[in-house]
Formats: sequence, C-alpha cells, structure tokens
Amino acid sequence: MNRIDRLAAILIQLQSRRLVKAQDIADKFSISLRTVYRDVRALEEAGVPVIGEAGTGYKLMEGYKLPPVMFNQDEASALLTAAKLVQSKTDASISKHYQSALDKIKAVLRLSEKDHIEEIDEHIMVMGHPAIVYQPPPELHLQSLLKAIGTSSIVDIKYFSIEKNETTQRKVEPIGIYYMGSHWYLVAFCQLRNDYRNFRTDKIDKLTLTDELISKTHPPLQTFISQMSVEREVVEVVIDVETDVVKYLGEQKYYNGFVKQENRGDHIRLHFLTGSLMGFARWFMLFGDHAKIVKPAELNVFVAGIAENILKKVEQTQELLT
Repeated sequence: MNRIDRLAAILIQLQSRRLVKAQDIADKFSISLRTVYRDVRALEEAGVPVIGEAGTGYKLMEGYKLPPVMFNQDEASALLTAAKLVQSKTDASISKHYQSALDKIKAVLRLSEKDHIEEIDEHIMVMGHPAIVYQPPPELHLQSLLKAIGTSSIVDIKYFSIEKNETTQRKVEPIGIYYMGSHWYLVAFCQLRNDYRNFRTDKIDKLTLTDELISKTHPPLQTFISQMSVEREVVEVVIDVETDVVKYLGEQKYYNGFVKQENRGDHIRLHFLTGSLMGFARWFMLFGDHAKIVKPAELNVFVAGIAENILKKVEQTQELLT
C-alpha cells in the first residue's frame, strides 16, 4: 500500500472509532510507531483535526466528517456476501438493520458499483447442510443483547435449559455473544447461579432490558472463548474404512472431527479428533460393517453397546409379531 492510500485508510480508521491507539494503527498496516507518528503529522498538516492524547491514542475533533466514502467492486462484493450471511445466520431484527445499513451504503456507491451488485446478487447463496437440520427462530434476541452489552445493562431472561429440561427466570450480566456450529450463544454472569454461564439464545423465551447497570468488571469475551478451547477434551480416533465406501462419507467426516487420511491399499485409514465418543460411535454405525476401529479401544465398547440395544429392540419386535 502506498502512503497516500495508507493516509486515507488511517483517516477512515480514525473516524470509525472514538479513540484509536497508535499501536493499533501500526498493527493494521504493518508499520512502525515512528511511521504512524509521521503519518498522523501529515494528516494534521493537511488540515485534518486530529487530537492526540498522550498514552491513550488519537481521535478526530467532534463534528468532523469525511465526504461520502467510495467503494471499489471488491469491497461492494464483500458487503453483499456479508449481507447473505447475516440473513442466513442471524435473526429478523439484525437482518433488517443490516439491510437498512447496506441500503445507505449503496446510496453512495458509483453507478458502476451499483450495477455490479445487482448483477451478482442472484449468484450468491447461503444454504444449510442437509445433515444439520436446524431452523433458527425469528427472534434470537441478538439486537437486544448487543444493546445491553453496549450500555452495560443487566437483562432479565426466561430461559429453557435443555440439560435440566426446566425453565427458569434469572437476571444476567451479558459479556458477549458468539456463533458456533448452528447456534448463537450468550456468555454472561448469572446472578441466580452466581457464576459465569453459556446460554443458547434460541432457548431464551423472553428477554427484558432492565434499568440496572452492571457494577462489576468482567473478563473480556475472548478470555472465555480461550478457556473453552482449553477445557474441551478431545480424543483421537483412528478407523480403517474400505476404499469404495470412503467417498460416501462426504462432508459428514468433517462434522465428526476429521484430521487426515492415509491410503493403505484396500482401505483408507482416517484420523479424527472428537469431543464425544458416543456421538462418533453413532455415526460409525452408519458404515461400521465396512470399517474397523483402530483406536481407541473404548470406542468399540460404545459401538457394541449401541448394537446390543438395537438387537434387543429388533428381537422384541419379532416376538411381538410372532
């Protein structure tokens, strides 16, 4: 990136946030702090009212606005792609607000970029996988949760716990939301349990923002995400599958922790890392008559248990029929 483009990008970065640290600018553009200082000085000399606060960062003078931003075709395509994902992976409220924001962005696009978006709109789709049957409800409470996080407000939720099969009313202090698998989750401090908890947002029956403000300081969301990665125990699974059968496993193998495969002649050796041996065993039953478990031995126990239960039910059904 040449210096003129970098100066323009730094100006956009300054307008996009209340306060920008010099180190953040250096990291984003892979430049030294000395170069950052020179670039900011160049913006000041060009008449941009940059206010520098020692030890904190830079900000633009209140009321200063950039002229309408012009997007190129690649940036316009990225915005349209993001819109498709938002429509598919969020709820109606977030999708509506994103579409409204996108319309405002489209309003400042040049005619060539507008034509480009119209041409490719019908050529981008986000589809669910048939192996994951999940239809998100129209309300995932994402907008309300983001508002609560932004204002440090406590929320009152009516939550259904899948594990305990019960509905409880509780006040929580939201920390952040994240998307994993096919669901959105809320990380929050639960006043009822007096501890941090994960909540699936589609299991929140009702959410109300209260006038109470969060009084304590909580760790950032990334702390909980990192902790989850460490705490989740995974087990290595190795199986041998007949070569002609492997192609039928399709994308299912990725959902079960596929790592790599080795060609062994008349069979393929597949390596997995799974967080649930029981879940893996049930998937293995689909093609188990054409495969062999190499390790762990415990997986054989799970598969045998499932097979025995199936056999018992089959025998019971035969007895009833005779």
